[in-house]
Amino acid sequence: MEPQRSPLLEVKGNVELKRPLAKAASRLPLSGRRLKRGPDQMEEALEPEKKRTRGLGTRVSTTHPRAAALSSAPQTQGQTTVPKAPRKPAPRCSTAVAPVLKTQKPGPVVPAQKPGTTAAPPMVGGKKPKRPAWDLKGQLCDLNAELKCCREKKQVLDQENQQLRDQLQEAQQQALALGAERRSLEEELTRVRAQAEQGQRELGNLSAHVLELEERLGTQEGLVQELQKEQLRLQEERTGLAARLGEQERRLQTSEASLSDSQEEVASLRQEAAAREAVLAEREDRLHGLEMERRRLHNQLQELKGNIRVFCRVRPVLPGESTPSPGFLQFPSGPCGPSDPPTRLSLSRSDERRGTLSGAPAGPTRHDFSFDRVFPPGSGQDEVFEEISMLVQSALDGYPVCIFAYGQTGSGKTFTMEGGPGGDPQMEGLIPRALRHLFSVAQELSGQGWTYSFVASYVEIYNETVRDLLATGTRKGQGGECEIRRAGPGSEELTVTNARYVPVSCEREVEALLHLARQNRAVARTAQNERSSRSHSVFQLQISGEHAGRGLQCAAPLSLVDLAGSERLDPGLALGPGERERLRETQAINSSLSTLGLVIMALSNKESHVPYRNSKLTYLLQNSLGGSAKMLMFVNISPLEENVSESLNSLRFASKVNQCVIGTAQANKK
Repeated sequence: MEPQRSPLLEVKGNVELKRPLAKAASRLPLSGRRLKRGPDQMEEALEPEKKRTRGLGTRVSTTHPRAAALSSAPQTQGQTTVPKAPRKPAPRCSTAVAPVLKTQKPGPVVPAQKPGTTAAPPMVGGKKPKRPAWDLKGQLCDLNAELKCCREKKQVLDQENQQLRDQLQEAQQQALALGAERRSLEEELTRVRAQAEQGQRELGNLSAHVLELEERLGTQEGLVQELQKEQLRLQEERTGLAARLGEQERRLQTSEASLSDSQEEVASLRQEAAAREAVLAEREDRLHGLEMERRRLHNQLQELKGNIRVFCRVRPVLPGESTPSPGFLQFPSGPCGPSDPPTRLSLSRSDERRGTLSGAPAGPTRHDFSFDRVFPPGSGQDEVFEEISMLVQSALDGYPVCIFAYGQTGSGKTFTMEGGPGGDPQMEGLIPRALRHLFSVAQELSGQGWTYSFVASYVEIYNETVRDLLATGTRKGQGGECEIRRAGPGSEELTVTNARYVPVSCEREVEALLHLARQNRAVARTAQNERSSRSHSVFQLQISGEHAGRGLQCAAPLSLVDLAGSERLDPGLALGPGERERLRETQAINSSLSTLGLVIMALSNKESHVPYRNSKLTYLLQNSLGGSAKMLMFVNISPLEENVSESLNSLRFASKVNQCVIGTAQANKK
């Protein structure tokens, strides 16, 4: 709200604008109480002063000095006119009017007419009579009297003007003081309002805090009640514990008595344990020495058997196939009699195109082959694996081991390596049996301080292109992205780029990998088999062993290879689009198998150059075919007479391999 304008400022404005003093006089500042009154109340407050002024018998003019001078018409000479003083506003003090009235001098008294002057004519009817024109002296006297009266009025007006100026100055000072006081009060009011708002906020915060404290108080009271109940329960429990403590103290006394006896017994047991620890350390050293000796003798035994061994396995006749003649396949007994496992195989072949001079057909031709071991059709999977289990264990000792399955399509290579369908334990192949055996032996060796880790990979080589059989999702069939590279600069270890290397630790993980590989492997229908493998599948297990206590390490790969079918196509047959594709597959397969034979012959002849890079198969198995590796080949043949030509080719190739010697194997130890 805007404060009322001070009357003193209005008085100052009236003086500057030359307003009549009569109007300004009514707005002069009054005392503290009268400042709060309105204009009408101020007029009423000045009425007593007017009355007292009138009581003095003087007339005070309230008009402007100029107006007073102009309004003073010629009056009758001898009439005394005292100018009425302007009505002055009440000052700050209610008694300020009285001193002003006291200081005013009474109006001038008309002097007595000098002798010899013409007396003024008497007033007729209350009006001053006009002197005749000839009475110049009288007129002059009237003018002098009027002039004197005007001077006296001027003097009175000057005094009043001076008084008003003093009052105006005092009112201005008072206005300045009031303005300063008003500003200070406004600042104080702003500060008080800010404090009030802050107080309201603090009051709200305190109210919220009070509510929170009340809630906490209620919670604390509930906790106190619960603690009191808990205290009662604990007191009861304390009473029970005190009773039990007394009983335990009695039992403790009894135990202390027996403890002294036990301490003596413990001391003797510690001595006995120290002696046993010394014996155990001695036995561990001896056991480690025996393990090293076992590995040496085991390796020596495998070397005596040959670092390149060839086993021949004849599959049984399947349902629906014709039974061969009794003399077609024969398995002569070993050197030690019928109880000795057979190592020879005889195959009789009758050629109707050959004849004698008499025209009669010639008798059957007999072909004899000798291998390290021959498995007749009745041999089971467990019997086959028992013969190679010691060779598989050499991989744990740090020797690279490679096992091949070679033969024509349908001769049982995949069955020998992976096993039959249905999950029958008796039908499991060499791969699951070998890994189960490795896991079991590694668990036994862990008691001697050895720690082993196994990483598996499974790839196939189809038309000289490497494919990952463990690929999943969108990576299936992207064989072109897999290449054989060295693991690092200066490293002899080979790896397949973009192929999965899966750590395995149990049989279930291996079964899942084999199932996935069967789904991804390239197969096709051939003349020999409804579903034939048209690629070389290579299962590799990287084995790493470490004996932290003695600072020993060993690492070696175990490679189990299922080679593609080695049959030949008849060049005289008409080739359609499908047959042309089979022809290209067969050419790639036979080329890689020929390279494998050349590599083995070069190793046997100690040639300076071994053509590993002529085939992706031999390049991938380079570290498993050299002088530090142990190699075993299964030649699988069919028992059917219609497959005798392919069986003879497989047996002849295996015989050449069996005649090779690649030297003494060395373990990869660090």
